[in-house]
Amino acid sequence: MPSLYEIKVKDATGQTISLQDYAGEVLLIVNTASKCGLVGQFGDLQRLYETYADQGVQVLGFPCDQFNHQEFADPKETMQFCQRNYGVTFPIFQKIDVNGPTEHRLYTYLKQQQGGLLSSNIKWNFTKFLVDRQGRVVKRFAPVDSIQVIEKTLARYV
Repeated sequence: MPSLYEIKVKDATGQTISLQDYAGEVLLIVNTASKCGLVGQFGDLQRLYETYADQGVQVLGFPCDQFNHQEFADPKETMQFCQRNYGVTFPIFQKIDVNGPTEHRLYTYLKQQQGGLLSSNIKWNFTKFLVDRQGRVVKRFAPVDSIQVIEKTLARYV
């Protein structure tokens, strides 16, 4: 099985980025949606990023439109929305699919490493995966898991 660091993604501008660029850092990878009822989590994620970024923690946001079409069509709109409403400065990438025949390779990998309850499928927006400094997917968080629980777990890997 390939490593996480062999996977490439596209940033919000369409530039290809290798996850190898994040080797040695703790990652919190999140499928996001700007029009979701859980959208307030952008603020929580930004606070985590600000608190831990200087300790080698990255929050990586991957917009997804698979759950009730709750994401903007234009990646620029997504970026502007996140920055304007939640002060987001962590990386936001191009919109991807997290389930099904067109799911992005990143999510195939993440789900293989940390399956969900009853099914490995992503069930909703703001599912989070914690990756340690060695590139191991160590924890999967449900969309409704509290930021306090996530931070407590994340802090063990910093």
